[in-house]
Amino acid sequence: MHNGRVRADNAIDFNNVMMTDHQTVHHSRQSLADFTNSAYNESQRELLTNSNQCRIFLDKVFNAKNLKRHMPIFQWLPVYNKADFIGDLIAGITVSLAAIPLALAFAGIAGLPTEFALYSSFMGNIIYTIFGSCKDNIVGSTAIASLLTLQVCHGNWQKSVLFTLLSGLIELIMGLTRLGFIIDFVSGPVNAGFTSAVALIIFTSQIKNILVVKSTGNSFLQNWISMIKDIHNFRTSDTILGVGSIIVLIILRYIGNIKLKAKEGEELSRTQKVFNTIFWFLGVSRNALLVFVTATIVGYMEHMGKSYVQLTGYIPSGFPPVEFPALSVVNGNGSYVSEAELENNTESFWMLLQEFGSGLLVIPLISLLETIAVCRTFANGKPVDTNQELITLGLANITNSFVRGYRINGGLARGSVNTASGGRTQFVNVYVSVIVILALLYLAEYFYYIPKATLAAIIIAAVLFQLQYQTIKPMWHSKKSDLFIGLLAFTACLVGPLSVGVFVAITINILYILYQSARPEINVDLVKTSTGKQFLKITPDRCLIFPSVEFVRNKIVKSGQKYTIPVVFDCTFIYAADFTTAKAIELIIQDFNRRNQKLIFFNLRPRLLKVFKTLKSQFVLCYSLNCIEKLLDDQSNGLTAVNGVNVHEVTEL
Repeated sequence: MHNGRVRADNAIDFNNVMMTDHQTVHHSRQSLADFTNSAYNESQRELLTNSNQCRIFLDKVFNAKNLKRHMPIFQWLPVYNKADFIGDLIAGITVSLAAIPLALAFAGIAGLPTEFALYSSFMGNIIYTIFGSCKDNIVGSTAIASLLTLQVCHGNWQKSVLFTLLSGLIELIMGLTRLGFIIDFVSGPVNAGFTSAVALIIFTSQIKNILVVKSTGNSFLQNWISMIKDIHNFRTSDTILGVGSIIVLIILRYIGNIKLKAKEGEELSRTQKVFNTIFWFLGVSRNALLVFVTATIVGYMEHMGKSYVQLTGYIPSGFPPVEFPALSVVNGNGSYVSEAELENNTESFWMLLQEFGSGLLVIPLISLLETIAVCRTFANGKPVDTNQELITLGLANITNSFVRGYRINGGLARGSVNTASGGRTQFVNVYVSVIVILALLYLAEYFYYIPKATLAAIIIAAVLFQLQYQTIKPMWHSKKSDLFIGLLAFTACLVGPLSVGVFVAITINILYILYQSARPEINVDLVKTSTGKQFLKITPDRCLIFPSVEFVRNKIVKSGQKYTIPVVFDCTFIYAADFTTAKAIELIIQDFNRRNQKLIFFNLRPRLLKVFKTLKSQFVLCYSLNCIEKLLDDQSNGLTAVNGVNVHEVTEL
C-alpha cells in the first residue's frame, strides 16, 4: 500500500496505513470523527477494535482463495462438462468392478464381517470428492489399512469403528496444524521394508483360507508353524480353487498389459484397437470376472445340493444404520453396554485408548504415505498438498465411522484403474459410492455364494507384487546403510506388531540422520597465497548447530595445535547456527588468542551475523581472498570496530 511508510528494517508501519471500504468511506470517516470526539469509554473502543480485528481475520480465512484450496470441488465443478461426465462415469463403473471384490476380500484381512467392506466404501468417497485434491485418487479400504486395523482392534467391529473415528480426528488435527511434513521422515528404505513385510503377513493370513487349515498365533512365524501342524486337514477342493484362481488372476494381469502396436509409419487398425480394449478390460476387471464366474458356478452347485467349498456366507442387505460409534465395549464381544455391566464387564473408553496405543499415530501416518504415493504417481510433477490430503482423510474416516465403516485411504490399485479408465475429476468417487450403495441394496444376498478361496486368491495375487525385492540391489550399490535400515524395518514388522515395527524403524532412521548431522564432513587444506603465505583452510560441509558443534570445535582446535600457521574457517556451507554455536565459537577464539594464532572467518552468511554478534570476543571476518592475503601480511590483529558493536570485520566485497 502506497500510504505505508517503510521503516529501516523493511517492516511496514501499519499506523500510517489507511484501510477503507470504498462503498462506505464517507460514513466511515464521519463515524470515526464522531467516535473520536465523543465520550465513549475505553471498553467501547476495545469492543470496536476487537470487532474490526475479528472481521479482518474472518475475511482472511473465508475468502475465495482459501475456499478453493481447502474445498477443491469449487475449482473443477464450475467447469464440469459432458466429456468429464462420460469419462468419470466410465471410470467409476470400471473402478467399482475392480474395487468391490477387493474390498470384500480386505474385510477378511481386518477380521470383520464382509458387509463392513461395503459400509466403508461410499461415505468417505463422497467426502473426498469435496475436499480431495487429487483427481486420480479413489479412497477405500486397502490391504495395509485392513491388516493394521486387525492388529489394533483384533477383529472387533465396534473397536474398529471407534478406532476409525479417533484416528480420523488425529488426521484432521494434524492436517489443520500443517504436520503433513512428518511423512518426510519416513525414508524410502523404511517404506520398502514395511511394505514387503505387510505383503508377507497378508499372504500368510490368506493361505489358511485356501488350504482351510487352522492358523493361530500372534506372529508371522507362529502362524506358519500352526498351519504346518494342521496341514493334514487341508481341503482339496478349496485348495484347487484357490491356487487356480491365483494363476488365472496373474495371467489376466499380464494380458491386461498387452498392447498391439501398429507397423512403423501406420496407425492402429480397428481390429487392433478392439483387441487392445478387450485386453485392457480383462486386466482391469479380472477380480470382478473371477468372482462372477466362481460365484455363479458355486451357486448353481449349491442349488443342486452339492457343497464343495467354503462360502462367504450371509451378508445383510440395506443401508447401514447412521449412529455415533460406541465409546465402550462389553468384554470385546461386540455388544452394546448396559448400565448394570458398565463397571465390571466393559472395556471403557480410556481402556480402549490404551489398547489402541501408538496405532493412533502410526496408522494415520502409514495411510497418508499410501495416499500421497498415489497422488505423486499420477501428479506428473505437480506439487501435492500433503496437509490438504491429511485433512481430507481425517474427514473421510470420521464420517465413515458414523455408518460403521472402518479405516480407508488412497490405494495405488484403484488409482491406476481410474487413470487407465479415463477418469477426469474427483467425481469418480461419487459414481463409485453410488454403485456400492446399489450393491448393498440389491446384490448383497448374492455375495453369499462367493467362495472364500476366491477372495483369498484376489488378495494374494495383489500383494505378491508389493514385495519390494527390486529395491535391494539399488540400495546396496547406492548406500549400504539404507539397505540396513530397510532390512531392519522388514524384520521389526515381521517379528512384532506393524505399528511398533514402523515406529522402531523410523526412530532408528531419525537417529541415524541426527548422527550424520552431528558428524559433518570437514575438509582441511593447506593453502599458499600468491605472496607465498601459507594458511590452513577448514571447511565444514553443512550447518553448524548444537549436535555437531563440539565435533567441529575439536577438529578446529586440533588442527590449529598441529599447525602454527593462521587458520581460515570457511563458512560458505554453513546455512544455520544457534546459541550453542556462538558459545563454541567463543571458546575457539579464546583458544587461538591464547596461542597468538590468527583465526579468520571467511564468507559467513549475513543472516548468521546475528548469532555471531552475541560473542564477547572480537573476531575477524572477510569475504574475499584478497582480504585474507592482507590479513596474513598484516602483523596486527587486523580488527576494526563496526558501529560500536563488538563484532569486527575486514571485508572486501
